[in-house]
Amino acid sequence: MVLALEVYLGAGALVTAVFLLWGIGRRDPQARGSFAFRPLLIPGVVILWPLVLVAWARPARAHHRPPLRLQEGLALVLAVAIPVVLVTGLLVRQQGPLERPAVLLAPADADMEGATR
Repeated sequence: MVLALEVYLGAGALVTAVFLLWGIGRRDPQARGSFAFRPLLIPGVVILWPLVLVAWARPARAHHRPPLRLQEGLALVLAVAIPVVLVTGLLVRQQGPLERPAVLLAPADADMEGATR
């Protein structure tokens, strides 16, 4: 497992170096000459290098593709579901130490006896 992970990350490092030095400027013309943001891309490209290679191999499109109907519906469902889950979690959470009074683990007299010895 460790060897497979090392090979995967090694290949990712190689793809990252080639992509960020030469490929990103050819893939995205707006990325030419902007070197300050490239270090921020390193972790993502190292981990997702197979997807980067697939996207890099495809020809770049000149226009933006609008989202699919499924994506719009999913966005609406998530916009409703996330606040509902958060509010429900806040309403059913435990109130902490206010639910029960504190319980002493040792009588107060035992503490006093140990302190006087």
